[in-house]
Amino acid sequence: MARKRSRLFLTVVTIVVLGAALSFAFWPRATKVDIGSITTDTMMVTIDEEGRTRVRDAYVISTPVAGRLLRVEVDPGDPVEKNETIVAQMRPTNPAVLDVRSREQARSAEAAANAALRLARAELNRAIADQELADTNLKRIRTLREKGTVSQAELDRAVHETRATQAAFDTAKAVIEVRQAELENARAQLMGFDDEQRLGTTGPNNVPISEIPIRAPISGQVLRIIQQSETTLPVGAAIMEVGNVDSDLEVLVELLSTDAVQVAPGDQVRIEKWGGPGALSATVARVDPWGFTKYSALGVEEQRVNTIIRFDDASPVHSGLGHGFRVEARIIVWKQDDALVVPSSALFREGQDWAVFLVEDDIAKLRRVDIGHNNGIQAQVLKGLESGDRVILFPASGLSDGMRVAQRESL
Repeated sequence: MARKRSRLFLTVVTIVVLGAALSFAFWPRATKVDIGSITTDTMMVTIDEEGRTRVRDAYVISTPVAGRLLRVEVDPGDPVEKNETIVAQMRPTNPAVLDVRSREQARSAEAAANAALRLARAELNRAIADQELADTNLKRIRTLREKGTVSQAELDRAVHETRATQAAFDTAKAVIEVRQAELENARAQLMGFDDEQRLGTTGPNNVPISEIPIRAPISGQVLRIIQQSETTLPVGAAIMEVGNVDSDLEVLVELLSTDAVQVAPGDQVRIEKWGGPGALSATVARVDPWGFTKYSALGVEEQRVNTIIRFDDASPVHSGLGHGFRVEARIIVWKQDDALVVPSSALFREGQDWAVFLVEDDIAKLRRVDIGHNNGIQAQVLKGLESGDRVILFPASGLSDGMRVAQRESL
């Protein structure tokens, strides 16, 4: 009898233990989730884009005349003063080198000009002799006329001959000047690179003269040297670029046209990832009204708009930046200091509405909410939640209303 009771007791105990084990095994457990809180915080919506710095008023110094540029001695970064610093110097252009045929033709022209000059001088001597003879003859006829031995007609002919010889003398002198000019022109055709003394580019002791100094048009720094070696350049050829990096630096950002319509002059900008500590403050100065087509690295056609950003001050904090440096601009298009925000990772679509899973007493409850601005990290809550509420982050597809949840332990 006692044996039957013990068997019954063991059977009941076994059934109870097995039932408890099965109940524990199949009892619904709380789903592990990440939980975040609704807070009141400063929220802003930004448009982030890469940009590059540039000097707003950069000056390209070019050659004022055609000539030979001497080697540029200044280097990029050197300071310059307006109308004081000589950044480059030029000399008159050397004549072209003559080939054998052209040189022989020039020598023949010089010889012909010499001969013509000698002929003109001979003609001048002849004109001088004729003039002296005419003057003597005129004096003699005037004396005879006073005595009445010659007629008035002979006196008139003597005066006419004197005037004609004077005109011939003047003509001969003018011809000599013409022949002299022709000779100088013929000699100029023979000048070459070794004739600097004759060209007037050097003075006594081979000291260079007639150099044309080129001065800096503004006070600032040399940004880059375009032509440094000595060479012959035409008029208007670029030599270097100068600008004031300290006080005239700005940022050029190429925004997508869909982003540019949200930006207006006066919007605040944070310049980040510029190489120095912290962020620099700046302001949008201008959004160009003209867009242009540009292809991305993936070959996608995009419409871009140039946006100009100016630093709020010229403090030394960004003195390390120069012309053409890469920066990242965050343009603030909306900001609120006391916004009720929810992590964007907690939001999902429920039909046409936004919704979250609210955690109350470890139970997930579906809650529809009204959302304002969303920057991808935080979203502005207009209606449906309060500060301090706890919501599920990254809700899984299998999560449903009324399920038990628990905070996932962080690793």
